[in-house]
Amino acid sequence: MMMMMIHSAVFIVRRRSMNGRITAQAFRYDQYFQPYQKDDFVLAFFQDPNVISHLKLLSSSGQWTTLGTKVNKIEAKEIPCTQLSMSLFDCLDKEYIVREGGYISKCLDEYIDDFTISDELRKVLLMEESEKFDIFSPSDREEFLFLLFKHLCLGGAVCQFEDTIDPYLETTKSVYKELLSVQKNPETKQINIISSVFKVSAYDENGLCYPSTRTHEQTFSYLIVDPLKRHVTVLFHSFGGGIF
Repeated sequence: MMMMMIHSAVFIVRRRSMNGRITAQAFRYDQYFQPYQKDDFVLAFFQDPNVISHLKLLSSSGQWTTLGTKVNKIEAKEIPCTQLSMSLFDCLDKEYIVREGGYISKCLDEYIDDFTISDELRKVLLMEESEKFDIFSPSDREEFLFLLFKHLCLGGAVCQFEDTIDPYLETTKSVYKELLSVQKNPETKQINIISSVFKVSAYDENGLCYPSTRTHEQTFSYLIVDPLKRHVTVLFHSFGGGIF
């Protein structure tokens, strides 16, 4: 499988301290893709010379660099991607996590790992013991749309949180639509998402090398595969203090 980089862009996510640490790149491939062959496909992706020399990641010092190493093992988790609207988040209003006017309900500060929980939104995203945690089902929480929303809400290491929900929803919707491809069924006229999404990690002879040598909930890489255009889009973020 031959890869060729066709596009690279840095997403601007200023107030969530992800600015300067999140990027998207697109590559073109020249063979058929079958979801059941995802492990072979992802390994071939990371072993392609064009990917090795062009795939971006952040070094431990916060400088952009490229993969630049031979990958010998990968992990690729398929991420469900079925949501065609933002209705998944309607429950936030019904449960008073979001109040009138879109304002996010505040709470006393609590701390989980690197995250400060100062409102009910982050509580429902992170705290399993929260009484409202179950408003999102386990299957909801596995959806790519939910994961994008969660990543944007949690932000980076020094995060200036939004007071209202709309910026999170609007940014999530915009990124989601930009990354995915859809197709209308000519018979049913229904719109279907045709992209396949995988959360990926890669290992070289020294161990984990991508998306970082250290794991963190907010350090991630997703491969989004468009089987018609034969494009792979890589959404990457490394947790840390944003570049302003």
